[in-house]
Order: sequence, then C-alpha cells, then structure tokens
Amino acid sequence: MAQYSGETMIDKIVAKVDNYIVLQSDLEAAYREAQANPNMRDITKCQVLEQLVVEKLLLAKAEIDSVVVEDARVELDLDRRMQYMIGNYGEETIEQQFGKSVEELKEEMRDDIRDQLVVGEMQRTISQDIEVTPAEVRKFFNAIPRDSLPFYSSEVAVAQIVKLPTVSRSQKEISRKELMDIRERILNGEDFATLAKEFSDDPGSAQYGGELGFVERGQFVPEFEAAALKMQPGQLSQPIESAFGFHLIELLERRGNRYSSRHILIKPNSSELDVKYAEEFLDSLRTHIMTDTVSFEKAAKEHSDEKVESGGAGNGGFFMGADGSNRVSTENLDPVIFFTIDTMDVGTITKPMIYRMADGEPAVRILYLKSKSKPHVANLKDDYQKIYNAALQEKRTRMMQDWFGDARKQVYIEIDPEYEDCNVGNSI
Repeated sequence: MAQYSGETMIDKIVAKVDNYIVLQSDLEAAYREAQANPNMRDITKCQVLEQLVVEKLLLAKAEIDSVVVEDARVELDLDRRMQYMIGNYGEETIEQQFGKSVEELKEEMRDDIRDQLVVGEMQRTISQDIEVTPAEVRKFFNAIPRDSLPFYSSEVAVAQIVKLPTVSRSQKEISRKELMDIRERILNGEDFATLAKEFSDDPGSAQYGGELGFVERGQFVPEFEAAALKMQPGQLSQPIESAFGFHLIELLERRGNRYSSRHILIKPNSSELDVKYAEEFLDSLRTHIMTDTVSFEKAAKEHSDEKVESGGAGNGGFFMGADGSNRVSTENLDPVIFFTIDTMDVGTITKPMIYRMADGEPAVRILYLKSKSKPHVANLKDDYQKIYNAALQEKRTRMMQDWFGDARKQVYIEIDPEYEDCNVGNSI
C-alpha cells in the first residue's frame, strides 16, 4: 500500500514491464481520468492497471522490433496539442495552472507524446493487414442472439453542394486598405498585439495578440509561409492574400525549420450581389442534375466548396455516418438539415438555400435526399457496413489477444503484490 508522510504520498512502482515502469501516481491519475469519463465510470482500478501494463508491453515490444517514430512527427503532434490547449484555455491560464512556461511544459510532454505515437504505431503494425470476408461477416451476424440484435433509428443518405460567394474585387480592396491602415498605425508606434485583439478576424489567435506559436514548415497556407520565411525577425509584411483573407504578418523568431509568427487577419465580406450570384449558379446546376445532364455526386465533386469529410465534395457531397457509410442517423443531423429533409420526397433536390457556416460567413447550398430508412432491427441487407465494422473489430481484438500472448514470452512483467488479485499478467 502507498505510504503517506503528512499529506505527501511516497510514490512506488506497481508494475514493471522490461525497462518500463508504472508508478502508483500514474495509476491513480489514470484512474481519476477514466472515472471522469461518463462512459467509463464503472471501470475498476485493476482494469486501468491492465491498460497501463498493455501500453508498456507495446513499448517494450516496439523496442525489440525496432519500431520508432520520427522526431519531426513527435514535434508536429506536440505543437498541435499545445496550440489546442492554448486555443481553449489561453497561454497565461495554462502557465498559471502548471506553474511553468509553455516551452517547459512541451519539454515535459515530449517523451509521453513519443510513447503514445509508438504505441499507436505498434497497434497499426499488428492489425493493419486484418480483413474480414463476407462469409465471416455473415457468421458473426448469425452468432448474435436474435433478442440481442441492435435497434437502429431512421437513417438517411443525404448530400449537399455548397457554394461560397465569390468576393468581388471591390470588397477585397476594402479589406486590403483596412489592413494597410493598421500596418501604418503599427509602424507609427501602436502595439501589434492590441490591434490584433481589436481587429483580427482570426478568433483563435486574436485573443493572444495574433501569436501563432512555433510551427514546422508546411503547416500554414503557402502564401502565408512564403511571406513569413522571407522576412527578418521583427519585420512587418505587406498585406498577403490567401484563401482566408488578407494577413499582416510579423516574423518573431526562427529555429531551423520551425518559426514563430503573429498576424492580423482581415476577411473580405461578401456583398448581397455576391450571394445572389452563388444562388444563381446553384440553381443552374440543380437544373442540369434534374435533367440528368450530370449526377449529383459528380457535380458535388466538381463544384462544391465544402471540402470536409462530412458532406464534403470528395465524398460526392454525402454526409458520412459513424460507420464510414453514406447513411446517417437522423438523430445526428444538424436540426436545420433534419427539418428540411423531413418534408422532402426521396430523390428530390431542394432549391438553393442561404445559410450561415460555423464561422458566421454566408453560403448557399442545395440538399439531395437519396434514401431514407425506417427504424428497424439490424439486418445484413440494410446494415452490412455496421455489421462488417463490428466483425472486423472483434477479429482485431482476438488477434491483439494472441499477439499479447506471444509478446509476454519475450517481455518480463512483474506486478506489485498489492495488485496480485487483479490477475493482470494472466488477463493480457
């Protein structure tokens, strides 16, 4: 049992896996984190310990098999996570909470990030070639007791084509001039950070005075990076146009292939006429689709400005379900889309509709309802992709268990007597 002196716990090793250890403090922290997850409140400390031992086993076997991750990948992941933390809580709040600078925190996190990436790489290496045949999917489904089959709510196959208004040259000139005025104010002695907080249209960086932190080359749009890397630290750019708008950039520091900068972004506003042109374009495209001149999927791939996975052009405009298929539960749809398609007939396409995107900018879209299912008990005909995914996951789990059995023969595992009742060594 962990010993206490006053209010201070004396840490101890609760598991050894070759050269890797699990400390009592690691176990307690992981257990608290698991219990904070609403889906894992019933997890036991033994189960958490087993998860930690499995991670160490993967690390130990990766060392034996020479599985590594490149330093550049570690740094990229580290920077992304830190930027996410800063974006959500603010650099000052983070430093006050931990009593350390962001750079000191990154230094502490580096080894943990590397271990997480190595564990992920090992898991991919073990299961990357696993497949299931149609016969295996049927066998898996037929083994499920009839009274245990899942019940699925109504699902739809719905797609969209999105058109962003093309900002006119005159609107762009207004934004460029606004940024030139801000640049002049900075050159005359006003504070960059203060002006960024007041005027920048990039909410992620504006609250930090426009600072973007250290990034690797290739993380920002080419126009931004090309301008930043031509500059000397402390130098201000002219307005630089990218797909996001106009940037005023100041290079802060360079460290080899990494650099730190800050910017003020001004986004040109679409005029009513710009939106009207987008409506007219989609109305014409809708006519071509309805007269079979082009399919909706082909039109989406060629013309939609929505590039994300859910409803993205690369997927023919279709929203993707959790199982990777084009069928989405109506419960998971955006309410506006749900109420729109609820009154549509299967096979129909809406007229162009103006809506606001997540960033508040106007856009125009048309929606296509390809199919709609009724709530039903799972069956192979309607739910093959879901059943396939479940069968694949079961096969991966079995293969991982076999792999752990073989790996244990090559790796030394020792569990503290306090946790011998957990039977961790026998359950892996």
